[in-house]
Amino acid sequence: MIDTNITGTLDLIQRVGRDMRNYGDGKILITGSIASFMPGTFQAVYNASKSFLDSFSFALRAELKDTGVTVTCLMPGATETDFFERADLMDTKIGQEKKDDPAMVAKTGFDAMMKGEGDVVSGWHNKLQSAIANIIPSGILAEQHRKMTEPGSGKNVGASR
Repeated sequence: MIDTNITGTLDLIQRVGRDMRNYGDGKILITGSIASFMPGTFQAVYNASKSFLDSFSFALRAELKDTGVTVTCLMPGATETDFFERADLMDTKIGQEKKDDPAMVAKTGFDAMMKGEGDVVSGWHNKLQSAIANIIPSGILAEQHRKMTEPGSGKNVGASR
C-alpha cells in the first residue's frame, strides 16, 4: 500500500512534474481521501498514506506556485470500486453501505484540476464528514472509524430491528 499510494505517486510526479515546471505549464491531480482526516482503525496504513498524500499535495502546490503548474488533491469518500472487495472489507459496515459513483468522483476531480483548485472533497456527505473530522478529537474519530471498518460490523447493515 505504501508503494502504491506513496512511492508510486511520488515517483510519477517527480518524473513528469519536473518537465511541467521546466515547460511552465501543467496540471497534477493527486488522489487523496477523506480517510486522511481520521485515524484509520483497521486501516491504519491506508489512512496514513492518504494523509501523506493530502499533506504532500498542499506542500507541492506551494512549491510550484508561480511556475504555471497546478496541483489538485481529490479527496473522495467511499466510492463504488473494487477497493472494498480487494481490501477484504465486504463484511464491514462501510463495505456494505451505498458508495459514491466513480464517474461523479472522477468528474469532480477533473473539473477541480482544470480550474486549478488546490483541493476538492467530492459529495456533500463527504464534505460534511471532513468538516466534522476537523473538530472531533482523534480518539473519538478512531472509535467511529472502528465501527465502520471492524471485521463483521456489516452483519446487520440494512436489517430491520
